[in-house]
Amino acid sequence: MKAWQLEDTKGIDSYVLADVPEPEPGPGEVRVAIKHSGLNHLDIWVSQGLPAPKRFPHTTGADAAGIVDAVGEGVSGIEIGDEVIVDPSLSCGHCEMCLNDDIVYCEEFGILGEEAPGTFTEKIVVPTINVQPKPSSVDWEVAGSFGLASVTALRMIEKSDLKRDQTVLVVGVGGGVSASAMSLAIAFGANVYVTSRSQEKIDWAIEEGAIAGFDSNGEFGKEMTAAGGADLVIDSVGPATLKQSMRAAKKGGRIAICGGTSGPRFELNLPVLWFRHLELIGSSMGNHAQFARALNWIRLGKVKSPVAKVLPFDQLPDALRYLDSGAQIGKVVLAH
Repeated sequence: MKAWQLEDTKGIDSYVLADVPEPEPGPGEVRVAIKHSGLNHLDIWVSQGLPAPKRFPHTTGADAAGIVDAVGEGVSGIEIGDEVIVDPSLSCGHCEMCLNDDIVYCEEFGILGEEAPGTFTEKIVVPTINVQPKPSSVDWEVAGSFGLASVTALRMIEKSDLKRDQTVLVVGVGGGVSASAMSLAIAFGANVYVTSRSQEKIDWAIEEGAIAGFDSNGEFGKEMTAAGGADLVIDSVGPATLKQSMRAAKKGGRIAICGGTSGPRFELNLPVLWFRHLELIGSSMGNHAQFARALNWIRLGKVKSPVAKVLPFDQLPDALRYLDSGAQIGKVVLAH
């Protein structure tokens, strides 16, 4: 079978389409013949060594949906032919944190495509806990791409204890996480504002239910304050926007951070933090129950995970370049 593999960490051009052995499921595992897989910035970062794979060659890709075509010993409740969605969160499965579904705190927590071979392949083997039945109402393109972004957005919102009628500012709307965060916050009954460098993306967000949008390159913190301030700011951009994000929050407001597409370091003005009683909330990925809840929001049609473009499996490098350009609204997807 075919799989996209990294042979070094020199960027997107390090990906090579190779012939690899077909994996066999072990006890408690299933094999999924993938129909669609979703791209994430993680796939670009790993190709740059951020983090570097533990061994080469390495297959990236976190999200996927497909059809079960083999089951391992002891598997029950899942049969060959079942349509399933892959949950990318991995853990040891037996520590106290895992038994309580606090898997993000497991010492062995990881993500498909980062810690373990991922979904940019024709078939993948995963533990049964890492598959959910695909609802018939969810298109294959969405099923194969919403996972990592939507569960990350949902965990940030739940961890921030968002309440109905509170005000949310989503920074850098248009990418997978930010688009999901906006849609989820609206579904939660919040009053949502957005920022973007693209007027097209701001216009799209307003059409989807946001109240207004601000230029990410401007003083959007001042503009958000003039509009009453935000109870919660969701920021996945990092250093380029965090100063304005903190300014945008009300006194006692929260800033939830799940990534740093503009870099890993930010100089924090501590008096701003304590005099305004702000909370900085770090969050990453989610547990299996949150994955199931994110899927249910999408199944019910109350939350959208927009798909910007679907490309053939053999065009992964081009798809990653498009993702890296930042031009998309929503997810970039491979059709296998």
